[in-house]
Amino acid sequence: MLCESCEKRQATTHIKTIMNGELKEFNLCPECAKKLGYGSFFNNLGFDFDKLFGSFMDGFTTESNAKRCKQCGSSFEDIAKSGKVGCANCYETFYEELMPSIQRIHGRTSHTGKLAHSAGTEVRLRNEISKYKLQLEKAIKEQEFEKAAELRDRIKELEQNSVHGKE
Repeated sequence: MLCESCEKRQATTHIKTIMNGELKEFNLCPECAKKLGYGSFFNNLGFDFDKLFGSFMDGFTTESNAKRCKQCGSSFEDIAKSGKVGCANCYETFYEELMPSIQRIHGRTSHTGKLAHSAGTEVRLRNEISKYKLQLEKAIKEQEFEKAAELRDRIKELEQNSVHGKE
């Protein structure tokens, strides 16, 4: 059976997940499974095949030459084993590796919800514009064109403030 992600390699990993109350099944090759954040069962248990088989496993990356965070020294393997990110800089260092897992766990990779009181004005402004854009889409779908026009004008005003605030 071919991998459902790349459709090139043989699928060796079978994933079953329940998303929004719906069972979904995926057949993936080892490379795609790793990219999507599904590590080996034995690696998740802390079992190290590299130590057991030594030089027989030449193709695998070992801890010694793994990419590390410049701030805290964590490797992606450290994060995967502990389930905890070493520091805030790790999110930038391991962005490509972390995003599939974050997407799988949370369902999205961008923040939605309340902002901290310490959030900057630019962040608050972008958040407010996004909120109004969602309301605008809803107003258009419901054919509330007067409300849509008001929201459109409000968005333009906020975007104008955003541009002038950066100058």
